Amino acid sequence: MDIVYIRELEVRTIIGIYEWEREQKQVVSINLEMSSDIRKAAESDAIEHALDYKAVAKRLIDFVENSQFFLVETLAEKIAEIVLNEFAVEWVKLQLGKPGAVTGSKDVGVIIERGTRP
Repeated sequence: MDIVYIRELEVRTIIGIYEWEREQKQVVSINLEMSSDIRKAAESDAIEHALDYKAVAKRLIDFVENSQFFLVETLAEKIAEIVLNEFAVEWVKLQLGKPGAVTGSKDVGVIIERGTRP
């Protein structure tokens, strides 16, 4: 299985359960691994045959910036659904972090895998 990835995509959004978190956007960090057979793209050297990671990133930035969720778990599931339903991806591994959410830690969050590994 080949993997196309995006690392440390930072997006500002409303996320959290506390009142102050509902009033100002915070940064979430997205790490994404997506299954993709890259052989046809490598052979043709054409973007039309590749999983366009820029298109994936732009779609996720737009969605996350305009979303409001209480839990990172919910946001992670929604992101995974978008990737699986809108792009030629059968499997996704997603790490969604909320930097600075816990005093003394660099980052907290969730890691999920969805879909079927080829």
